[in-house]
Amino acid sequence: MKILVINCGSSSVKYRLFDLKNKKRYKQLACGIVERVGQKTSLFSHQTKDKKSFKNKRVKAPDYKSAIRLIIAILTSDKRYKTLESKKEIDAIGHRVVHGAEEFKESTLIDKKVIDSIERNIKLAPLHNPPNLAGILAAKEMFPDLPQVAVFDTAFHQTIPEYAYLYGLPYRYYKKYNIRRYGFHGTSHRYVALKAQEVLNKPLNKLKLITCHLGNGCSITAIKNGKSVDTSMGFTPLEGLLMGTRCGDIDPAILLYIMNKENLSTTQMNDLLNKKSGLKGLSGISNDMRDILRAIKRNNRLAKVTFDVFCYRIKKYIGAYAAIMEGVDAVIFTAGIGENVKEVRNSIEKTIRSLFGKRVKILVITTDEELLIAQDTYEIVSKTKNNKY
Repeated sequence: MKILVINCGSSSVKYRLFDLKNKKRYKQLACGIVERVGQKTSLFSHQTKDKKSFKNKRVKAPDYKSAIRLIIAILTSDKRYKTLESKKEIDAIGHRVVHGAEEFKESTLIDKKVIDSIERNIKLAPLHNPPNLAGILAAKEMFPDLPQVAVFDTAFHQTIPEYAYLYGLPYRYYKKYNIRRYGFHGTSHRYVALKAQEVLNKPLNKLKLITCHLGNGCSITAIKNGKSVDTSMGFTPLEGLLMGTRCGDIDPAILLYIMNKENLSTTQMNDLLNKKSGLKGLSGISNDMRDILRAIKRNNRLAKVTFDVFCYRIKKYIGAYAAIMEGVDAVIFTAGIGENVKEVRNSIEKTIRSLFGKRVKILVITTDEELLIAQDTYEIVSKTKNNKY
């Protein structure tokens, strides 16, 4: 089954084309990204399975529909780079959707009801759900008869118990505005947890795992017996760990204090918290951990403090999650920092070893959200009534 995975971001469309024989036997046929969607000039990068590629080709992609048309064209029409003879060879499309609220506990076949729900949840993810929805609508228009599947970042965390997802606010705000912990990066946390059971040679429903997705955005999840029981991101992706440009956990009264002192609007404060804080704001250097580490080597005191704050918060969450699960079998690192920055892992591992000794496994697993989207799509489409698979 040939499955196209589409991931529409705020100004980009990532894609990967897979050929799945079953959930475990697959080949990647092509991948790429269209960046700067909606700008005067967009950039297009593409690679085939035999490594034929181009990077940052200047193209016109004024909207998501145009970007997806470019992708379909390169996959099916370009003499040098095409992977398919016709778009009819595509059997299904899988879409990443950030927010499914409480309506979606698992991936689902897209129909009008699902589209309406994604649109309704724009209020909870105003930056993410609109491009996700735009990609779905564009793909539906181009492939009206093709099965398409939505895979939600929030779905994996729908097993979090009520006492863990409710905030200490008047209950009416939960009922009226759906204010609760949702959690994000769910597809990544689920993927690395599934891989961990293979590495540990033990069923997921017998494991207690702490998964650390550490990239520009960072989150930690406690996974007990295969289910997410708590996660660091909350109502929005702003809560939790220190991140590239997000502040993470903060006393909410600080917001009111700064807004009053600096005469900031809610829009300006939102920008400060999401885009000017975190590693970038605290260090005054960069949102890239590699730049922080280089500054530490130059004896930059604030860079060292920023590194310590980043690691300290991760350690706090690991300790807390080990407590709520009454133990932990493995701690897993993934994403850009988690996979590649050994200085961060070494700092955290030292604390883990002092707490738990060697009985807790420490794993580094490369995440692959697009593959999991393809696998979910395969499974759902294969079960669809009257399909040819």
